[in-house]
Amino acid sequence: MSIGIEKDRFAEKDLFARHVGIELTEMSPGHAAGRLKIQRFHLNGLGLTQGGVVFTLADLVFAAASNAGGPPAVAINSSISIVKATTEGAVLTAVATETSRNAKLATYTVHITDDAKDMVAIFQGMVYIKKDRKPQPPAV
Repeated sequence: MSIGIEKDRFAEKDLFARHVGIELTEMSPGHAAGRLKIQRFHLNGLGLTQGGVVFTLADLVFAAASNAGGPPAVAINSSISIVKATTEGAVLTAVATETSRNAKLATYTVHITDDAKDMVAIFQGMVYIKKDRKPQPPAV
């Protein structure tokens, strides 16, 4: 297997993202996108999308963008600002873009929008780029 992970294998191996219902739609070096239709179990006690769900969507596309076509990269910092509430039935789309990269660190911005193309959240993350890829265990 070449360095980097292809989209379907990456999405298949992220069991939590699969459990939540996230679909990884694009993955290339420095770029990734995904979407999630908000369901009843994604809601908090106020009937709004739980913040951890929005973070999980952003985190998956951040990980995909940083691990496509290169050595493994692991998150060392991330933050999110949720600027609009959503409810059941909304379709959230997250797009990650690499903003800087050197031999050891890379930074990304993820924009999460709803079906009306309104900004829902802005996520920023930084990864540490590891030197060696360890053998990958078989997919579950």
